[in-house]
Amino acid sequence: MQALLLVGAGGAIGAMLRYGVSTLVGRLWPSDFPVATLVINIAGSFAMGLLVGWLARAMPTWAAEARLFVAVGVLGGFTTFSAFSLEAILLIERGALMQAALYILLSVALCLAGLYLGLLMTRGFPA
Repeated sequence: MQALLLVGAGGAIGAMLRYGVSTLVGRLWPSDFPVATLVINIAGSFAMGLLVGWLARAMPTWAAEARLFVAVGVLGGFTTFSAFSLEAILLIERGALMQAALYILLSVALCLAGLYLGLLMTRGFPA
């Protein structure tokens, strides 16, 4: 039951953060291109890299609870891969094939890069 509450509380926070960032990005950069979801997924992937790297190094006694609350809850509620998939399909259905391809490529490449950078920052850069 405690795990469920940790995930739920974290998810609520993550969803509210997602809404806030999405609204802010939409106001700052209005576009038919799904900029907000791209920014959110990159930031979430980077944060996941930092968290996982930190938890692997620190190994505190509360690492399991932190993982549930932050990784599964907050970041799970914040990142939006399902929204990414929907937006990619909608771009394709609208005939915006180049935008769809760019969106998919940027999302995958930059999210992987963000996670890797987060891991490097917590593990230490290779010599």
